[in-house]
Amino acid sequence: MDAITRMRCFIQVVDSRGFSAAAREMGRSKALVSKYISELEDELGVRLLNRTTRQVSLTEVGESYYKEASDILQRIDDLQASVQSSHTGVRGRLRVSAPRSMGDALFNQAAMEFLAANPEVSMDLRLEDRFVDLVDEGFDVAIRVTEMDDSSLIARKIGPFRTVVCATPAVIEAYGAPKVPADLSTRPCIIDTNYRFKQNWGFSDGERRVSVVVRGRAEVNSALGGRDAALCGLGFLRTPYIFVADELEAGKLVTVLEDFEPTTQAIYAVYPHRRHLSGKVRAFVDFLVEWLAERKKSGESCPA
Repeated sequence: MDAITRMRCFIQVVDSRGFSAAAREMGRSKALVSKYISELEDELGVRLLNRTTRQVSLTEVGESYYKEASDILQRIDDLQASVQSSHTGVRGRLRVSAPRSMGDALFNQAAMEFLAANPEVSMDLRLEDRFVDLVDEGFDVAIRVTEMDDSSLIARKIGPFRTVVCATPAVIEAYGAPKVPADLSTRPCIIDTNYRFKQNWGFSDGERRVSVVVRGRAEVNSALGGRDAALCGLGFLRTPYIFVADELEAGKLVTVLEDFEPTTQAIYAVYPHRRHLSGKVRAFVDFLVEWLAERKKSGESCPA
């Protein structure tokens, strides 16, 4: 019995939350699964799992081993999938999730160009402003604008992302330009309810993160609706740069607090932890990286 097989068995037990469920997933007997785990612990000289009659849980060293082993197996699976995809080509059905606003403004075009270039691929593109559960809902890949903090997902950065706080010159003249993020709490703001933290806007002050609770008369669930509200002089808007790039260029809107915008956000393609990165997913993500880079180089509307 090789180390990789024992490692896979251990990962399956943790993911399945028990030996019986893991045995069913692997098509092995519960006794054999237990034997594999015991052999792995004996080989390492440590206990990885705490066992009771009802459940299993990770020990401290087991938690560390789980994370490292997951990464190792992912690299092995990716290598195998890469080799296989070079022979099988790019084909099959691809299920993709992306934010509606960003999809309408950007990724719908990219997805359709990818389909046009790959006639053996079909795609189910879902544009909706929520974090889908990739595993439970059967998505191959999701496009997310975020700071990646979910260790259960594999992510690849496909492009930079920039948010801005802006308002019309008349609003800035009437209320004054905010000097620090806290100033926004006393000024009318436009709330995009699709924003992850809604009325709680986060900023960076050097290495320190600060947040401000903002209020205003206008609440929308659309980046384009937020832009229209800002143009009507209803307050300060926080939004992705791509939605107001033309208005900023024309001077209809003006940015404020640029030095406080977080620089850790980016656009990521994410897929479930340890899922084989198939040829179709790899090709789609590579396409998005190149597509965004070319768009930025040519001066077209881009998220940053």
